[in-house]
Amino acid sequence: MTDCILVVDDDPTFNAVLVQALRRRQLEAEGCSDPHAVIDTARRLQPARIVLDLSLGGVSGLSLIQPLVSLLPGVRIVVLTGYASITTAVDAIKLGAHQYLAKPIDVDAIITAFGGAPEIEPDAPIDAVPLSVGRLEWEHIQRVLHEHNENISATARALKMHRRTLQRKLMKRPPRA
Repeated sequence: MTDCILVVDDDPTFNAVLVQALRRRQLEAEGCSDPHAVIDTARRLQPARIVLDLSLGGVSGLSLIQPLVSLLPGVRIVVLTGYASITTAVDAIKLGAHQYLAKPIDVDAIITAFGGAPEIEPDAPIDAVPLSVGRLEWEHIQRVLHEHNENISATARALKMHRRTLQRKLMKRPPRA
């Protein structure tokens, strides 16, 4: 494997900006915005680190994690998403990603995420503030949507909700915790 960082994001502007920001930090970086070319690009570049967007124009970034890990054992994958949820974070980690970060994100935070898991302090205080009702609802909708393979109609039926109501809720940004 090379010390290259492969940036996989279907937004060409974000992809180019992130690649440039990494290069300005003296890191070798290449971008790939076509989700169907990711495996071939990874095979050619042999990157040690990959920044992978969760949503790639209709293709889930989660579906690329296992093939990338199989192709490049030891690769470190950081998943980025504009719509973070606990369900997809857990799934990404189970599939082999090392970190899961919500956009917008600082380039230095991405670089730090490749360094491994943060040290856990057993005596650190636990934040006792519960999630808001809006955030809990959003997390639940995301979990049920994932369980129904992103099928809006099946998810709406499972939630006993009108399909259009669900679509409106999904179009909104997730509420803050």
